[in-house]
Amino acid sequence: MMRLTEDQICSGTVTCTVGTEADGVERKETPEETPSLLDHLPLIHIDFDGDESQLRSQEDHACCSRNVMRKQRHWEKIVAAKKSKRRQEKETRKAKQCDAGADRQQHSKKFLKALTKERLLAAKVSGSRLCIDLSMTDHMSKKEISRLAAQIRRLYGSNKKATNPFWLYLTGFVEDGPLHDECVRMNDGFDRYLVESTEDGFLDLFPLEAIVYLTPDSDHVLEDLDPTKVYVLGGLVDESVRKKVTFQKAKANGLQTARLPIQEYMVKKENTKNFHSEILAINQVFDILCSYCETRSWPEALQAGVSPGKGFVLRDAILPENPR
Repeated sequence: MMRLTEDQICSGTVTCTVGTEADGVERKETPEETPSLLDHLPLIHIDFDGDESQLRSQEDHACCSRNVMRKQRHWEKIVAAKKSKRRQEKETRKAKQCDAGADRQQHSKKFLKALTKERLLAAKVSGSRLCIDLSMTDHMSKKEISRLAAQIRRLYGSNKKATNPFWLYLTGFVEDGPLHDECVRMNDGFDRYLVESTEDGFLDLFPLEAIVYLTPDSDHVLEDLDPTKVYVLGGLVDESVRKKVTFQKAKANGLQTARLPIQEYMVKKENTKNFHSEILAINQVFDILCSYCETRSWPEALQAGVSPGKGFVLRDAILPENPR
């Protein structure tokens, strides 16, 4: 078998031992006798398929690696953003807790209670006065009495929060009567309310010229609050809606009356039930008075106290139709 060395292939010289002569001397073929190198090339087989598939596999692997790396970087950004957001939220909560802790230290519950008490007692000396006439409970059902007790609780709660609270009077308030028992049952700490309660009527406490009875049936509009007056609200919850009960009581005693300026600043709004009423609960009337004391604006006060269910809205809330 003939073997080619690298030097022979490069030099083009091929020496082949084809046999021996009879005398034992080897005979070598000359280059002219040696077949051309090209005649041997077909015998050389180079397999490129494995290399191409391997190269393609490497390229696919590199492409997949780039996609994986890109997705990994994108996911890392998302995770980092979430961590940063959680860190910020945690810092915000800590800051709020620190502020709340500082507020609690500066304004403890005991301190706030003492501050509220101080404001209410100051109103007793120099604040506006509001009286709730509770002498009409004899004609009310147990359900109506319960509703009145709830209204008293809300009214007192609003007065405690007010910047300039009223000094409150509960007149005609019979001790151990149905309304008193219901107030004690429904309102925690009712016996500690900073109000002046008495079984006497308001006519026994105040001069007639100082009393202004607030009733929706009055012909006089309440334009401003006079600190020298005592404003009286009728403590009446009447589901049968008997008209002019408080107005007739005020007129029978020759009292000055007034109504909230609902008609002057509000208009009736169309609704499916066509229901409109100026009769408000005593806590709603009180909220309007408190809001007016702070803002000196009847529109703002009425908007805060008149619920949408009464069918009234501020005049400015009714927008004109677009012209065609």
